[in-house]
Amino acid sequence: MRLGINDALAQSGRRVTGPRQALVELIAEHRGHFTAAELMAEARREHIRVGRATVFRTLDLLTEIAALERLDLPSGEHAYVACEPEQHHHHVICRSCGKSVDVEDTGLQSVVREISSRSGYKIDSHRLELYGLCPACQAAIA
Repeated sequence: MRLGINDALAQSGRRVTGPRQALVELIAEHRGHFTAAELMAEARREHIRVGRATVFRTLDLLTEIAALERLDLPSGEHAYVACEPEQHHHHVICRSCGKSVDVEDTGLQSVVREISSRSGYKIDSHRLELYGLCPACQAAIA
C-alpha cells in the first residue's frame, strides 16, 4: 500500500469507517490515476458495498487531506492519483492511454515567486498538469 493514504486518513481525525477503509485499500492498489466510476466498478467487482455518495465523499476527503490529488484530464473528466503529501510535484498525463507520472518541480517555484511579485498576489498553492504522448503511445504510432 502506498505510504501515506492510511496514515493521512488516521491522522486527519476523521472516522475510519469500514467503507472508507475498503476504498482506501482499492485506491492503494492503483499505479497511476483512476476515475470515480472506475473505483465504483472495482468496488462492485470486489463485492464491496459502497454507494456512489460514499465514493465521492471519500475521494473529496482524501483530496482535502492531501492523500489524493485530483487531475483534470484532457477529456474534461476528473481523475485521482495517490500522492505523497509532503513532496510537491506535478503530473504528466498521456492524452492517448491516460497513463500519468509524477514529475518533480524543476524550477517552477521561481516562476511562481516572480508571478507573485509582479501580480501582488500572495500565492499559496499551484497545480500543473502537462499533457502529451507517453513513450509507448509514441512507439505505437511510429
